[in-house]
Amino acid sequence: MEPMTLQEMMRKIDHTQLKAFASWEDIERLCEEAIRFQTASVCVPPAYVRRIHETYGDRLRICTVVGFPLGYSVTAAKAEEAKQALRDGCSEIDMVINIGDVKNGRFDRVEEEIRTLKAVCGEHILKVIVEACYLTREEKIAVCRAVTDGGADYIKTSTGFGTGGATREDVELFRAHIGRNVKIKAAGGIATREELELFLSLGCDRVGMSRTAELQ
Repeated sequence: MEPMTLQEMMRKIDHTQLKAFASWEDIERLCEEAIRFQTASVCVPPAYVRRIHETYGDRLRICTVVGFPLGYSVTAAKAEEAKQALRDGCSEIDMVINIGDVKNGRFDRVEEEIRTLKAVCGEHILKVIVEACYLTREEKIAVCRAVTDGGADYIKTSTGFGTGGATREDVELFRAHIGRNVKIKAAGGIATREELELFLSLGCDRVGMSRTAELQ
């Protein structure tokens, strides 16, 4: 297989700005870069979704986060967050699982929450952030089953706000245990072209990056 060009790799990036102190100027810069580089989407705080949609329309795809970054909101709250984001013009939802449920061995609850959020998203893409840095190998495997059986479109490694980000080992483990209809998004600490190339070569379909402009 021919190596991907930089332009082709850009189309796999969710260009990301999720800092709590992100200003509209920061978000504008992100969106303009996303349009210029033709990234897969911008991944932004929910409070900016409507303004981005009103400003840029269909010139870019908007991704936002739900239950972010800790994941322990109740399912009903996550569902309402997702509904509002979709009404505001969002195309993709990245939700954080309830890690407490994982630690309590309640993978049935994890799966049911994912199924609930996917029902809200419908044809829109749902990515499930599992925050792998907090999970044991056995928990990661069980979460792969929950993500698959819950009907999600993607499993995502990390929020970027935990104690660790994407790793080769986690992506390889996910590939071995997710269903055929589930794709992988690597995120957290990916900053260079070499790292981008690595995660795409491992089979990731999306990569979350905040320093996309530096790849030029």
